[in-house]
Amino acid sequence: MNIFRILGDVSHLLAMIMLLVKIWRSKSCAGISGKSQILFAVVFTSRYLDLFTNFISIYNTVMKLVFLICAYVTVYLIYGRFRKTFDIENDSFRLEFLLIPVTGLSFLENHNSKPLEILWTFSIYLESVAILPQLFMISKTGEAETITTHYLFFLGLYRALYLANWIWRYQTENYYDQIAVVSGVVQTIFYCDFFYLYVTKVLKGKKLSLPMPV
Repeated sequence: MNIFRILGDVSHLLAMIMLLVKIWRSKSCAGISGKSQILFAVVFTSRYLDLFTNFISIYNTVMKLVFLICAYVTVYLIYGRFRKTFDIENDSFRLEFLLIPVTGLSFLENHNSKPLEILWTFSIYLESVAILPQLFMISKTGEAETITTHYLFFLGLYRALYLANWIWRYQTENYYDQIAVVSGVVQTIFYCDFFYLYVTKVLKGKKLSLPMPV
């Protein structure tokens, strides 16, 4: 554990709670991609199956359980309680375009061929692209609510902090996980344009808007 890992976890947790609070208070999931939230639920499920086989620490176990609960509650709110407010027309990203290559890659490029290891690798690859349906939805509608942009910012910040965590671990422990680092870099790259718009618009009190696709 180091400060970057802890801050990354806090940023990640804050993003998820922020999204849940937004949906619950507004009684609406408008502007939220249900497909991205399904992918995140799949990410946590496939990654945290070791809850039943490998105890690391109380902190680790509690965080895994909280992430799982938050992910599935979010999916329930979108597709269950507030499904009438769900913008299914604009949440139209084809998930098979992500799931098929990610599944294939997890079998081809992993640390070993044990089932739990392949599932962990699958979760790392999938997390790197899970936000794409949400970004696609924003590009399709041309704008995003301020609270949604805050959620995306903290989600991107979590990945940036985890990159700093890997650098720190390499410098202090000589530890390097190529799969996690490369996937983290890919995921952070997806957020770069959004970070720029967040700083230049949202932090100045303006609404984040994008050119509408032709």
